[in-house]
Amino acid sequence: MSPSAPSISQCLPVVLPSVFQCLPVVSPSVSQYSPCLPVSPSVSPSSVSQCPQSLPVPPVCPVWQAAALCVGPELLQQDTIPEDAKARARRLLGACAGHSAGAYSASPGIEAIRQDVAQFLERRDGVPACPQNIFLATGASDAIVSILKLLVFGEGSERSGVMIPVPQYPLYSAALAELGAVQLGYLLAEERAWALDIAELRRVLAEGRRRCRPRALCVINPGNPTGQVQSREDIEAVIKFAYEERLFLLADEVYQDNVYAEGAAFHSFKKVLAQLGPPYTDTVELASFHSISKGFAGECVAPGQGGGHPWVLGFRVAGEAMGGGRGLNPAVPPFPPLFISPIISPIISPISPPQEKQAVLSALAQKAKLTQEIFNRTPGIRCNPVQGAMYAFPRIDLPPRALQAAQAQGQAPDMFFCMRLLEETGICVVPGSGFGQKEGTFHFRMTILPPADKLQVLLQKLSAFYTKFVKEFS
Repeated sequence: MSPSAPSISQCLPVVLPSVFQCLPVVSPSVSQYSPCLPVSPSVSPSSVSQCPQSLPVPPVCPVWQAAALCVGPELLQQDTIPEDAKARARRLLGACAGHSAGAYSASPGIEAIRQDVAQFLERRDGVPACPQNIFLATGASDAIVSILKLLVFGEGSERSGVMIPVPQYPLYSAALAELGAVQLGYLLAEERAWALDIAELRRVLAEGRRRCRPRALCVINPGNPTGQVQSREDIEAVIKFAYEERLFLLADEVYQDNVYAEGAAFHSFKKVLAQLGPPYTDTVELASFHSISKGFAGECVAPGQGGGHPWVLGFRVAGEAMGGGRGLNPAVPPFPPLFISPIISPIISPISPPQEKQAVLSALAQKAKLTQEIFNRTPGIRCNPVQGAMYAFPRIDLPPRALQAAQAQGQAPDMFFCMRLLEETGICVVPGSGFGQKEGTFHFRMTILPPADKLQVLLQKLSAFYTKFVKEFS
């Protein structure tokens, strides 16, 4: 008789501790609770999911048309497909080995696509961009992890430390835990709409140098989960700080198309660095990241997986920060079937008709304003302006009895609130403890992607639930 399979509890002791540190605190799968969630004609679990791809974001037609033609060239004979999409597909197929989108490419990606990216960057920033400094990847997350692998080395007090924002997208804390790096969290200034604070950077750096070797600084702009857009002055100050302290800069700019607030504007680190000129351009090392799964597309389209398709812009990747001069190429994986190429090209090249992009971004801007206004009318909820990205990150006051109830259930207070919200209304949001937050404060992240009519009902229901929750535990 064969032995029975070990239970999960029997397996857990042999799993590396770092694996558990990679698991962020997020809301459970809505599907797990769907059978017992309240049913509402205007708010359903699927309509309030945190995943953009599960919401009815209109597809950008030229993207999918070009992609369809590349993976099914026989469709080039169809009269129903616009000539613009056909021309893109023919060009892309001509750049692929064997005229096949399934062919292997060079490790940095197809040269024609890298040239397209360089042209996009030059149009965006007004400064030159070199295709040789551009590396395509299977997703922004994979690209970020690849760069972090180059930056993390050393033992003991010489182990690499990486400065990341708090709150932050959990990719960073998870990747650093997996790599065994030292996480150095710097607080964003919530009272100043989640702005960067150089004094806070200096404080965290000084404390970090007592236990590790800080080598890199990550900035997410526009912010996830906080939705802020950093000013040019703040970006310039960060570049100068990195120059003074010899820190490698990682600029996560995947939401650069999503800027809504009046007076706010996206400024790339690449552009600001170029405008600063020497000695900063001679010394500062920068890798910036963009993705086609965000912005106005809001779609993750890798075949058979949920990853997006970014491009990575690497300037100098050498010297001490790279650990003995290791180059960038070995860290960027070679790409098997390069389905990402036909998807990237229509995104970075001018899209026809342009009104598709503008319609999506205008709708998001209206929903960002609506979210802020409704939350701030509710006593106990404070929501900074949703300046960009796709999320709001409101702060909530929780009464002492709610904190005690959460402790009794072994949950973080904001997780306790989010679970009650899910169970009683079917609305799924993510607790702020999953992203990091200042001690003693509580938040949740929610997407602004649902259709405007459903979003308004959702916000009203959420606000009403919060008022009821506070009353129950007061």
